[in-house]
Amino acid sequence: MNLLDSITLAFETLAVNKFRATLTMLGVVIGVASVIVLVSIGDGAREYVESQFRALGTNVIIILPGKAHTSGGPPMVTASVNPLTIEDSLALAERCPSVHLVSPIVLGSGTSKYMNRSRSCPIIGTTHEFQEIRNLNVEIGQFLPPNLDRSERRVCVIGRTIRKELFGEENPLGKMMTVAGTKFRVIGIMRKKGMSLGMDLDDLVFIPAGSAEKLFNANGLFEVLVSTRSADQIDRAHREVKELMLRRHDDNEDFTVNNQADMLSVLSKVLGAMTYAVGGIAAISLLVGGIGIMNIMLVSVGERTREIGIRKAVGARRRDILAQFLVESVTLSSFGGVLGMSLGIGSALGAKAVFPAMPIVVSPWTIATAAIFSFAVGVFFGVYPARRAAALNPIDALRYE
Repeated sequence: MNLLDSITLAFETLAVNKFRATLTMLGVVIGVASVIVLVSIGDGAREYVESQFRALGTNVIIILPGKAHTSGGPPMVTASVNPLTIEDSLALAERCPSVHLVSPIVLGSGTSKYMNRSRSCPIIGTTHEFQEIRNLNVEIGQFLPPNLDRSERRVCVIGRTIRKELFGEENPLGKMMTVAGTKFRVIGIMRKKGMSLGMDLDDLVFIPAGSAEKLFNANGLFEVLVSTRSADQIDRAHREVKELMLRRHDDNEDFTVNNQADMLSVLSKVLGAMTYAVGGIAAISLLVGGIGIMNIMLVSVGERTREIGIRKAVGARRRDILAQFLVESVTLSSFGGVLGMSLGIGSALGAKAVFPAMPIVVSPWTIATAAIFSFAVGVFFGVYPARRAAALNPIDALRYE
C-alpha cells in the first residue's frame, strides 16, 4: 500500500466516526490556534517597541548622571559627584571625532499658558541638534536656532497638542506664551508625532537648554544625547565619549554611557523570551491534543483487531500495519493543525482589524512552526498505538471478539 492509499484509507476510517474524530482534533485545533495568536501578539509587541525606538532616532548614545552599578539588588544609579553640564556636551562635540551631533537635555514640567487657557505639560530644554538626533522635526516655523547652548533667549517650540489646546485656530507663531511662569515667544510648531513608548510627543514644549537651567534652577543636565553618522561608529564613539568624560570628571566615573542599540537588543531579547514562554504555555494544549490522539488510536486498534488479523492473514506485513495506523494518526493531527492555523490566523487578523492599535504580526515562521509541531504531535503520539497494532498475532487477532 502506497502513501496515497494510506492517506485515503485514513480519511475513510475517520469519516466513519466523524464526531469522535472532531472531538479528538479539537485539542490540536485549539493548541495550534493559541500558539499562533499568542506568538503573533508577542512578535507584534517586539516589532512595535523596535519601531518606536527607531522612530526616536538611530545610532544614539545616552549619557546619564550617576554611575550604574549592582549591589545586592536591582541595578541602581548613584548620586553624581560632578553633574553633567552644557560644557560637557560642547566638549563631546568638539573632541570626539566619531560623534556627529550632541544635544544636552534639561527636563522639567510646568504650566504653559496663553490668554485664559493653560495646560500642564513636560518642558524640554535642549539645543538645535535635538530634532535631528531624535527625529522630531518642525512643521511650521523653525526649531531652536543653532548656538543657543548657554543662551537664555526666551523662545520656544510647541507640539501640536499644545497648539490646539492653547491657541485653537489662532496662529501661534510670534505670540508670547507663559512657560512655567516665564514669557517665551513661539517660533515653531512641531510635526505631529503621536504617542511613543507611553509618551505623547505632541504634548511638549521645547526651550533653549540655558533657559531651562535657569527656569528650573537645575544644577546639571538630565542627560546628554550623542549620535553618530552610522551604526559602524557606535562602538568607537562609545569609547571616545567615555574616555573624554573620565578626563573631564577627574577620572571619576560618576556617569553612565548607554548605547541605544544595546538597550534595544536587551529589550528585544526580553520580549522574545516572553513570547517563547507564552507560546510554550499555549503549546501545552497541543500535548493534551496529542494525548487525545493516542487515546483514540488505542481505542481504534482495539475496535479493529479482527481487521488487522484479516489483513495479516492475506499478506499484510508488519510495516504495512504500522504505516496504516501512523498515517491515520498524522492525518488526524495534521488536519487539526490546518484548521487550527486557519482559526489562529483569522483570529489574529480579526483582532487587528477590530483593534488597529494592537500590535499583532503573523509571521511565516510562526505558521511554519505550528505546522511542524502539529505534524510532530501526530507522529510522536501515533507511534505507540501503531506499533501495538503491528505487533498483534494474526491468529489471536482473528479470534478476537
